[in-house]
Amino acid sequence: MNEIFRLLKKHYPKTRIQLAHVNPLELLVAVMLSAQCTDAQVNRVTPKLFAEYKTARDYAEADLKELEKLIFSTGFYKSKAKHLKQMGQKLVSDFDERVPQTMSELVTLPGVGRKTANIVLSNAFGVHKGIAVDTHVFRLSHRLGLSNGKTPEKVEADLMKLVPETEWNIVTYELIEHGRNVCTAKKPKCDDCFLAKHCPKIGVL
Repeated sequence: MNEIFRLLKKHYPKTRIQLAHVNPLELLVAVMLSAQCTDAQVNRVTPKLFAEYKTARDYAEADLKELEKLIFSTGFYKSKAKHLKQMGQKLVSDFDERVPQTMSELVTLPGVGRKTANIVLSNAFGVHKGIAVDTHVFRLSHRLGLSNGKTPEKVEADLMKLVPETEWNIVTYELIEHGRNVCTAKKPKCDDCFLAKHCPKIGVL
């Protein structure tokens, strides 16, 4: 297994989070918007959003219709707008308007699960409590034989046993990069894959 992670690191030495942000709140919002949406599209939406909503209180007091208009193109905009407003309210009422820095506190925010919390903790605060498992990480973990977990939480637990804690943050983006460029969902480019001889191709037709 170590060879897979060594090769990923070698081929994607500069990979990192693609969501544009300048503070923890912006990162939290961007990650919430990225559900079922590309990072590129989120980055097209957030400049105007962040210009109008700068604080937790801004989200807490937001007009839902206005918020929905701003984030419409990210998909599932009604539920996302609702979660953003509720998240702002929770930050105001429970966390002195600041993004909390622990997993247990972050997952109490509406619309925030372990994946989002892991990304915020790692990239905003340098705290590594786990591995963010998105659709790419979930798919590749199974194809590469790294996990047979049925849930993101089980896949995360399996990966945490295989990857050194110092690499927990970056391995997410290495797997995402590989999933976007090579090991795609519908037509994986197995003939061009540098992991081919290490890959059992589980689930690949």
